[in-house]
Amino acid sequence: MGEQVISRRMVLAGLLAGAAFPAAAEIMDSSPRPVARGGKSVPVGAAVRKPVDAEALIAAAKLGGAVGFVVMDAKTGAVLETRSPDLALPPASVAKAVTALYALEKLGPAHRFATRVLATGPVVDGVVQGDLVLAGGGDPTLQTDQLGYLVGWLAAGGLKGATGRFLYWDGALPTLRGIAEDQPEHVGYNAAISGLCLNFNRVYFEWKREGGDWRVAVDARGERFLPEVGMVRVAVAQRDAPLFTYAPGPVEEWTVASGALGKGGSRWLPVRDPGTYVAEVFRTLARAQGIRLERGERALALPAGAELGRVESEPLTEVLRDMLKFSTNLTAECAGLAASRAATPEASAQAMSAWVAATFGVTFELHDHSGLGGRSRVTAGGMARVLQQAEAAGRGLRDILRDVGMKDDAGKVIKGHPVTVLAKSGTLNFVSGLAGHILPPAPGRELVFAIFSGDPERRDAVPVVLREEPEGGKAWTGRARKLQGQLVRRWAEAYG
Repeated sequence: MGEQVISRRMVLAGLLAGAAFPAAAEIMDSSPRPVARGGKSVPVGAAVRKPVDAEALIAAAKLGGAVGFVVMDAKTGAVLETRSPDLALPPASVAKAVTALYALEKLGPAHRFATRVLATGPVVDGVVQGDLVLAGGGDPTLQTDQLGYLVGWLAAGGLKGATGRFLYWDGALPTLRGIAEDQPEHVGYNAAISGLCLNFNRVYFEWKREGGDWRVAVDARGERFLPEVGMVRVAVAQRDAPLFTYAPGPVEEWTVASGALGKGGSRWLPVRDPGTYVAEVFRTLARAQGIRLERGERALALPAGAELGRVESEPLTEVLRDMLKFSTNLTAECAGLAASRAATPEASAQAMSAWVAATFGVTFELHDHSGLGGRSRVTAGGMARVLQQAEAAGRGLRDILRDVGMKDDAGKVIKGHPVTVLAKSGTLNFVSGLAGHILPPAPGRELVFAIFSGDPERRDAVPVVLREEPEGGKAWTGRARKLQGQLVRRWAEAYG
């Protein structure tokens, strides 16, 4: 049997129809949640008129806590304006910009993550004379449709099963049941980490009111394939709070409060044992194509075997471009762990901090690669120097950062504005950051900037179970983002 490589682009290029693609959920700052009945929207306050002075802008934002920023000449590194440049604040998802630089340096822009199917013995009449192995390579972008196409190719080539076991190996990366301990259990953006990942390590939970009862379903849907998932169960409980409860085990048991469900809806829930999840979905897809496999068993070490096929990610540059655009936490963690080859996520973050210090002469205290946890600390001056030095050395992020647009006084993007703002944003509860490049039309001066606002004490005071949508959090974030837009516009007009 020959080898087949199936990339994510091949899957997306097909004429597929149906359910929502899981990656789209990562665009949002929080996981979709059941909407409580009877809720009302809160009117947005009147926009504050834009003062001309930076301190007046900060005062008008009424954020509390602290604000630090730096803007500098991108070519020379000369600082043009600064406020509290050495104040250490949580970076939130701006940390992903550092992770992208680190991963590109250590892995190379052409690196691809691979998920492979191996046979420990020869294939005779379509049957592996030994074990069939699903070997993960830490691909954070793997989707159900890719597995489905790979299984289909294997079946078309005559594969029918194995005389031995169906093994799965998820040891390419350290395993962790969640990125950050200070996040609610049920949020999909706090994904588990593993060498085998699927659908950003989430399952699709759907509910619908039918008479006096509820119909619920849990699956690993793609756009073409819709395999049911048995290792995760969700039951509706007659209560108003808490919204979710979770119990780990061979079957991950969730309950959801009936008072929050309305008539129907859906959301992505995190899976805490991704290796078992991926193995179950692969086996379900295989059985649907006539490939008989026993229930998967975790392999403690990678078995030696001949490769029958593989699924590859896009090149690392494209993986990171999507990560910076959609702010996918799992992608950041997998890329950082693959780059460091450290034994634990904490050690990996420390290795990245040491690399920043050695490469740029900047001291950061990083505890993860995504910025999801609240313990990491960076400075506006340090972040601006990292971006400026990386670009000056020809290994920056300008080509893969998202264009966030120039904003008006109300925080709306000004269409057709001649200035381009390429940046990475980041948001936690009562923490917000933005860092990147301001590109004026020629012959203007390119600028590099970093802005961090934060009230860590207020954030830490919010109970963990309420951190998905804390009271006052959305309004605070709106004011912080408006301030960022005002500062960027001010700098573009004054220094560009």
